Amino acid sequence: MATLLYRLGDFAFRKRRYVALLWIAALVGLGLAAGAAPKAADDGFSMPGTQSQQAFDLLNQRFPGPKADGANARLVFVAPQGHQVSEPQYKALIEQAIGEVSAGPQFGSAADPFAAHAVSQDGSTAYASINYSAKNSDITSATTDVLKDAAKHASTDGMSVEIGGNALQAKPELGGATELIGVGLAAVVLIITFGSLVAAGLPLLTALIGIGAGMAAIVALGMSTTTTTLAMMLGLAVGIDYAVFIVSRYRSERAQGRDAREAVARATATAGSAVVFAGLTVVIALAGLSVIGIPALTKMGLAAAGTVAVAVLVALTLVPALLGFCQRLVLPRKLRSPQPVPVTESVATPMGTRWARFIVRRPLPVLLLGVVGLAVLAAPLLDLKMGMPGDESQPTSTTQRRAYDDLSRAFGPGFNGPLTVVVDVQGVPDPQAAVQRVAATVSGTHGVVSVSPARFNQAGDTAMFIATPSTGPSADATKDLVNTIRGEAGALKSDTGATLLVSGTTAMNIDVSQKMSDALIPYLAVVVGLAFLLLMVVFRSLLVPLKAALGFLLSVSAALGVIVAVFQWGWLADLIGVHQTGPVVSMMPIFMIGVVFGLAMDYEVFLVTRMREAYVHGESAHESIVTGFRQNARVVTAAAVIMIAVFSGFIGTSEAMIKMMGLGLAAAVFFDAFVVRMTIVPAVLALLGDRAWWLPRWLAKILPAIDIEGSGLAQEAAEEEREAVPVAP
Repeated sequence: MATLLYRLGDFAFRKRRYVALLWIAALVGLGLAAGAAPKAADDGFSMPGTQSQQAFDLLNQRFPGPKADGANARLVFVAPQGHQVSEPQYKALIEQAIGEVSAGPQFGSAADPFAAHAVSQDGSTAYASINYSAKNSDITSATTDVLKDAAKHASTDGMSVEIGGNALQAKPELGGATELIGVGLAAVVLIITFGSLVAAGLPLLTALIGIGAGMAAIVALGMSTTTTTLAMMLGLAVGIDYAVFIVSRYRSERAQGRDAREAVARATATAGSAVVFAGLTVVIALAGLSVIGIPALTKMGLAAAGTVAVAVLVALTLVPALLGFCQRLVLPRKLRSPQPVPVTESVATPMGTRWARFIVRRPLPVLLLGVVGLAVLAAPLLDLKMGMPGDESQPTSTTQRRAYDDLSRAFGPGFNGPLTVVVDVQGVPDPQAAVQRVAATVSGTHGVVSVSPARFNQAGDTAMFIATPSTGPSADATKDLVNTIRGEAGALKSDTGATLLVSGTTAMNIDVSQKMSDALIPYLAVVVGLAFLLLMVVFRSLLVPLKAALGFLLSVSAALGVIVAVFQWGWLADLIGVHQTGPVVSMMPIFMIGVVFGLAMDYEVFLVTRMREAYVHGESAHESIVTGFRQNARVVTAAAVIMIAVFSGFIGTSEAMIKMMGLGLAAAVFFDAFVVRMTIVPAVLALLGDRAWWLPRWLAKILPAIDIEGSGLAQEAAEEEREAVPVAP
């Protein structure tokens, strides 16, 4: 591996103009392809294999008109205190608002509240349900403007009008000020670390080129823009980090007196090997999201994995080429003279060396302190409650949240979490009687406060009705109710021949959480198993990969504990703009597991490979730990701070999941880099000593020999020196 990458780095240095032009051409070509590609259709969020999705598909198939998963809105009308919405002046305003919306673009259907019995018992509140012909991701600003104007025009004579539903749902925002702040902080960290504007700017430039190529490729391949959020977040972070490690190793090689060409080749061979295997672990973790069986997650994972792969290619080819253009400009001032004086000390800060020696002297107390500290931070995870964010999680300043509260007060807390009951009576002798029997059974179920009249499709073989629970959409009692109704389907099928399916947003959220829970163990097994094998090949050890996996579990648990404490318990919520606490987004835990595992292995590979390199070259187990820190502690610290800065930039977005992801990943990187990899890992290695690098002989023969430490380069250099020595006659 090291020999191959040495030749690649040498080639990129010698042919740097061609390599740079090739990347520019690729970026331009992908940009043109992305611009020419038709807009990808958003296939929405589907859950194959769940009852909710089965019901959605059945409704779309047998009920013509607006799709069941199309955008929807609710105009909620509240009359002034002491008045009713049925009074002539308010009724006229309601009818006017419905008429305005009906004349707008993308309109599907609307229900008059007085004809649909959508008026509260006290007559103070009414709502009009509006369905659109497009999904909420495809709703245009012209459509939402009509909706907002209709609500504004009806808000007269003291009547308040709020808008609920998903038609106004905010789209994820990328490239905003908060992300730019993250990039700016990364630039400051790089300048402090390298002491050179050129050395700081090179990783940023190459990371942006990688992101541009990755994003353009995603769009050109026909993926929707909703898949790019994770790709941008990870691509930017790892792109900077991978380039930082190559540049840092180059500076280290130059400090030892090597010329630019040799330093670039050796940096690519050694640090580049770590980049390859670190990138592979990230790709494995992201591609592993496909085992969950949710198309949206699969696409996001594959898109992000592809972007990380591009970042690896950039680090191995474009970074060496650009180093060829600025051979001395990336160096510290004392090494920029045409004939620099070689130095024997590493450019790493002495603090890293002192810290490593402290850990080696007191490994057990340090290990216990680190493990106990992370366990305490992970404690809130025991109270984890999962769900999908709805209007109840919006701040009270939004019209969606006010509409939610108005409907809860007027119709009960369960009104905002209605259950769509679909009855398939195809082939049943008496469909009407069968549907009536199903409706009566559901109505008599404890926890159901009302059932709407059943509505048949034109063919008369499918019916649907709405069951309103007595509890809110995120309550445990509502989940129990869904399971109870579904449990009655078997008996109803036997008695009537009708097939009962429960769907709707509330049921879909319950199915999402269940599917996430069911997929957790298989996902962990696939990702951790493959990465364990990969790390075993890299380090030629059994205990080092095991330690890496256990350390990851500590860091990800602590990060999820932080998420629960902030988003569910409300600790420091105002500080990051969380206006309403609630359950953690269902996809978040498994998302965090996949992404954090890949990032955790990044630092494991970067730090421990340098220790392994020192150990293989003859140092003792304890000395190799100190050497690894002396060589890489400063740059690992810089890389972690950069990643934290990039991820923290996404905390300022309005999308709940992206905000959670930003905070969770920033916390996870902090815990994993500074507590696990730079504290617990050296403590464990110090306790294990030489046993850390033990591998059974039979297994050593089976595993492929990958020269990640560059031993082959040293052997080649020794052979060249022997050949250069003249033989005495």
